[in-house]
Amino acid sequence: MTQLAWQKSTYCAQGDSCVHVAATPGAVHLTESSDPTGSILTVTPTTFGALLTALKSDSRPSAAEVTVDAPTGGTVRVHATGAPETAVTTDHHKWETFVRGVRAAEFDHFAS
Repeated sequence: MTQLAWQKSTYCAQGDSCVHVAATPGAVHLTESSDPTGSILTVTPTTFGALLTALKSDSRPSAAEVTVDAPTGGTVRVHATGAPETAVTTDHHKWETFVRGVRAAEFDHFAS
């Protein structure tokens, strides 16, 4: 994969690990900089747009192609329903920081 230009939410403190988003032609990639597995979730811009819509409307994004498992106080796990073995993991604080950026439209340009 070519060098990706990762973007994190402006709500993420400088130096803190956070959920990051990057794009290549026809794909959007998500990762978490401190995820020990180093997983990168790759979805289409349309699927990423559906995730953004769900997060902005405060609904659980599980009916689309991306599922977010977020048990109270536990690890947040984001994966594609077609490839559940590839999951980006983060904690609730970092996920909420990402969601704040989503609601501020910081990642809209990645969606189709």
